[in-house]
This record gives sequence, C-alpha cells and structure tokens, in this order.
Amino acid sequence: MNIEHHIAQQLKTLRLGGFLESFDLRLKQAQEEELNHLTFLQLMLQDEIERREAKKLTQRLSRASFEEQKTLEGFDFSFNSKIKRSLVKNLATGIFIEKKEHILIYGPAGVGKTHLAQALGHEACRKGYDVLFIKAVKMLRSLMAARADHSWEKRIKKYLYPDLLIIDDFGLSALTPAQAEDFYEIVTERHLRSSVIITSNRPPQDWISLFPDPVMANSALDRLAHHAHHIIIEGGESYRKKLKPTYSN
Repeated sequence: MNIEHHIAQQLKTLRLGGFLESFDLRLKQAQEEELNHLTFLQLMLQDEIERREAKKLTQRLSRASFEEQKTLEGFDFSFNSKIKRSLVKNLATGIFIEKKEHILIYGPAGVGKTHLAQALGHEACRKGYDVLFIKAVKMLRSLMAARADHSWEKRIKKYLYPDLLIIDDFGLSALTPAQAEDFYEIVTERHLRSSVIITSNRPPQDWISLFPDPVMANSALDRLAHHAHHIIIEGGESYRKKLKPTYSN
C-alpha cells in the first residue's frame, strides 16, 4: 500500500474523504507559493467546511419542497416599483425568523407573490434555517386525510417543526369547519414560536369571511396580522406573463 492510498484510507476513516477532492490542487498551490504547513492545513480545512455547508444547504433546499428554485437575485423589483426593496432586503437577512415574526404577501394573481415567498425561503435556507413550502390547499387536504386515518397528531407536526413555514395561495375558497380548525391550530401553535409566510390573492381583512366561525377567524387574524410584515403587490401586467419565454421565427 503506497503512502497516498494509506492517507486516503485514513481520511475516509475519519469521514474526511472530501479532502481528496482538493488535495492535489492545494498541494500544487502550496508547492508553487511555498506555503507553510499550517497555511496548507488551513486551506484544506476551509475547503472541507465549505463542502459540508454546501451539502447542508442542498439538503435544506430539498426538504423545503419549493416548486421552483426562485431567488431574490432573479426577482425583478422594477416590475412593481411600489414593492419596498429595502423591506425585502431586510427580511432576507432572516431577522424576522429570529424575532418569530410573520410575513403576509398579498395582491392579484400573477404578480410575483409566490416567487417572492420562495425567494425569501431560499434566503432562509442559506442562513441555516429549516423551511417548508406548501400550497394551502395541499396542506389542508393532507390534514383532512390525516383525520380520516387517525394520523393527525403526527401529520400536523410536519407543519409545526420548521423554523419557517410558507403557505402559498391561502384563501382561494371558503374553509370548512375542519379546515378552519386545522389552520387555526397551526397559527396558534406557531405564534411567538416560529415564523410563517402566507401569500394570498385577498387582503387579510377579507380572510374573516372565509371562516365559518368569525370568533376563530378574528383570533387567528389577530395573531398573524399584528405580528407580521405586510407586502402588498398591486396589479398590472402579469409578472408570470413577463417571465414567460418568447419565441421568434
């Protein structure tokens, strides 16, 4: 067994197999720049840290279940000049998650609400937070099915554990009593403990009519709206249409 193979086996035993990816490059750099042993080791360790952080980010993005990998870098703020870029940039730092605050994004269909919500979720993943993105209809349907097979207690934990829960397209239709209870449970359990982003075609004041019980509606809305950053995206040409690819003959 030669020395290179022996070192490779030792690195794998220590779960440092990633060192092998940059070993030759860093060794050549050390020889050419006459780096000392400590500097060489520091470079190798930094490479390993970056590899592991990249792997963790990939895992967080996968668990988030985004529809698309949307980022703030890809969001066109000029499309709607009334969106407060400074507010969005501040929220992208993740400070709202640290403060257990919420974000409500509302406006007509096709103006970029889902893109912005996913982009903020992507930033949260970059900052090391666990995120889950889900359509409101899918979430409520999942909980309804869980009631039927007696797995509700286990299923609802899925929507309570992440640092940031993104509920997309809330309020497309009125809630049944069971759906209202499930939504209320999620809001009350996450209130002051973790953050929620909700996108909707309706402003929050119109959500009350979606609930069978106005008392429950007001209680949920009080917890959400009064501890949330509001981002209103007004209508105009569809943002979704703007992103549609064009073809020429």
